[in-house]
Amino acid sequence: MNRFKASKFRHTEARPPRREAWIGGIRAGSITSYGNNVKASCCWIAFNAEASGVLGIVPLECEDGGKRTVSQLCCHSDVVTDFDFSPFDQLLLATGSADETVKVWRLPQSSQDIPSGAGLTLGPGGAPVDMLQFHPTADGILASGTGKRVTIWDMEQQQPLTVLDSHRDQLQSLAWKRDGSLLGTSCKDKKLRIFDPRVSPAASQSVLGHENNKDSRLLWMGSSDCLISIGFSQMREREVKLWDMRRFSGAMLSMALDTSPGAAIPLYDADTGLLVVAGKGENLLYCFEVAPAQPALTQVTQCRTEGSTRGLATVPRLALDVMACEVLRVLQLTDTALVPVSYVVPRKSVQDFHEDLFPDCTGTLPATGAQAWWAGDSQQVGRVSLHPARRPTETFTSPVIACTWLQAANTSPTIDAGPTNTNTDTNTDQSLSKPGRLPDAAIPTIQNSVAVTDLFWDPFDPQRLAVAGEDAKIRLWRIPEGGLQETLQEPEAVLQGHTEKIYSIRFHPVASDLLVSSSYDMTVRIWELSTGREALCLQGHTDQIFSLAWSPDGKKLATVSKDGRLRLYEPRRSPLPQQEGPGPEGARGARLVWVCGGDYLLVSGFDSRSERRILLYQAQALPKGPLSVLGLDVAPSTLLPFYDEDTSVVFLTGKGDTRVFLYEVTPEPPYFLECNSFTSGEPHKGFIFLPKTVCEVREVEFARALRLGQSTLEPVAFHVPRIKKEYFQDDIYPPTRVWWEPALSGTAWLSGEDGQQRRSSLQPTDMTPVSQAPKEAPARKFVPAAVYLEKSDEQKKEELLSAMVARLGNREDPLPQDSFEGVDEDEWD
Repeated sequence: MNRFKASKFRHTEARPPRREAWIGGIRAGSITSYGNNVKASCCWIAFNAEASGVLGIVPLECEDGGKRTVSQLCCHSDVVTDFDFSPFDQLLLATGSADETVKVWRLPQSSQDIPSGAGLTLGPGGAPVDMLQFHPTADGILASGTGKRVTIWDMEQQQPLTVLDSHRDQLQSLAWKRDGSLLGTSCKDKKLRIFDPRVSPAASQSVLGHENNKDSRLLWMGSSDCLISIGFSQMREREVKLWDMRRFSGAMLSMALDTSPGAAIPLYDADTGLLVVAGKGENLLYCFEVAPAQPALTQVTQCRTEGSTRGLATVPRLALDVMACEVLRVLQLTDTALVPVSYVVPRKSVQDFHEDLFPDCTGTLPATGAQAWWAGDSQQVGRVSLHPARRPTETFTSPVIACTWLQAANTSPTIDAGPTNTNTDTNTDQSLSKPGRLPDAAIPTIQNSVAVTDLFWDPFDPQRLAVAGEDAKIRLWRIPEGGLQETLQEPEAVLQGHTEKIYSIRFHPVASDLLVSSSYDMTVRIWELSTGREALCLQGHTDQIFSLAWSPDGKKLATVSKDGRLRLYEPRRSPLPQQEGPGPEGARGARLVWVCGGDYLLVSGFDSRSERRILLYQAQALPKGPLSVLGLDVAPSTLLPFYDEDTSVVFLTGKGDTRVFLYEVTPEPPYFLECNSFTSGEPHKGFIFLPKTVCEVREVEFARALRLGQSTLEPVAFHVPRIKKEYFQDDIYPPTRVWWEPALSGTAWLSGEDGQQRRSSLQPTDMTPVSQAPKEAPARKFVPAAVYLEKSDEQKKEELLSAMVARLGNREDPLPQDSFEGVDEDEWD
């Protein structure tokens, strides 16, 4: 296998699984295309389904040993010809179709909410899309092959960077070099071509590849200058050839495989040098080790499977079971199942990590962006360890879809804005009173340029939106009056100071021009927006900060973090916490909110068994621990609390939930009083409460929310049932805080001043408070004596007997002693 030393992969074994390990219950499509028909990321598997224009979507790993659920992604109006997962964002999927369009989708974390619409659409391009491949180093670049052309797309700009049109016939395959500098293609005119897209749209090199124009494939061997091609010879034999682009006039090595007629699907792993080849419609998988230095192509093993191959894909190296010495995993798509075939190198010790088998592999963080790459940036993706203890945990979210394109309807800035009167918010009601479908035309957006981690409307400036990003910056956007009319690309201001990704941001509840932010750098920073400077920096956290919340009076700040601690700060007095106490046991996530006039803290989180629970703390006694703990259910998402200070009701729900929990919170035992919960028919992707001033008090509506579903935005109203709706229910609607007016400026607050916002009544002028309603005379429960005296003696006697009989019950009923059994005669003695 190697002339000088034995290869460590010479004993590699292919291990097909038992039927129990197959992913069954699928119906694979039988379309003819140049694609592999199945692809995998670290989270999902996608495959061509039987229905036209539909992909099957199934999780790569089943959770808790359960059965995988196969979902359908309705992609296109015609057959899906090829698709590809982003090498960085494991949830980003691009699909191409005979309908001439390319669509990009963001898959969910779970299979309950498969998207119904694409995140963006590229094209149509004038011809069916035949093949797709993401760029290996730059995020947001996609190559698509249509007919005789290759288009290099900047997905974020939704524009082509260049078009490579040197081909004289139908394209059959395309492949990026792993360093991202070059692109290779194979074509029906029998030519192999190499392009440098940033230099010229014309091919820099070309050579006659295979003598037969039947389906051929081209692959790069990692970042080297060598390539692999598979096609057919003039005698219709399937053959493999090795090429060196430095000597591209002829192949370094040529090997005939067999005479099977099926088009071959090659899969190459650059880290191991293993090449797997299978023919469509066949049940044999070849495995070779490629050594271009010799050159040599040596068969390692071959595997015969039960079903015929419809498609073939490799699983990313970060998803391999390295402790079982699994160096490669191939997914074979058959008519009715997905069969995972593991390639294992036998070792005596399976308890140790074998670094010789698993060198560092390419990571999942992009080296550069689309525009930077196009401008000449050739940075390489960092390599990461496959050792379970050193494996990276960070994930990347590509900004090419809605994460950084904040969809803003014309009236959306008024949702959190203060009303012009105390009865209703006219702008908001106007937008919610016009249900219907959004127009198909493009909606104006905010182009944030990096992935969004949190956003918040300024309560005192309804046109200002703060957006936190993964680049450790906060951008302040100014929304025009009346909403967006065109895409915003330049923020009003940018706040810089954090050194790592920002987790959450919140405006001060009382003082204007103050914003607080928490970051993965484990600091909390308070910003004075009027000057654009960092005013305060709070320290003391030892792990990720899950949530933070201002007290209602704006004097204190509470945080809960992954280290299982609650902290209470007085920012103007000290950068260190005033108090610390034990938080939720689980480290999956937590949120907190001030309740009961700011004297208590309510925290939602998980216990050690991943049960969701809520905890109530006395704000001035955090070290004593929670006053009360209430378990709710077991679910993966963190409960997000919303507290209505006028009714002391807390609403709790999480992303992907179908239920909203309601509890009235009291400062005395039992602390949590359960109310009727709300249940929706489908999981919601978001849930936000509107200002109290939009509630319809005539219908005793005490809270109103917007529920974001799969494809709808629905209003949800919470009512208290009352009989006398004609009166204003002043026990439910106390004077509410005028939260849209600041009590003081941020500068004054930083200098030590405090303020209190005024309160305003929600009572309409034409309604009377129920506390002032006239008292009604109580209904008589007994017959007047005058009526009784008018009756005769016989009537009185009959009524008296009837009453006695009614109390005694039915006289026909048997007496209790009638059911007793007697004893034998001889027992009397």
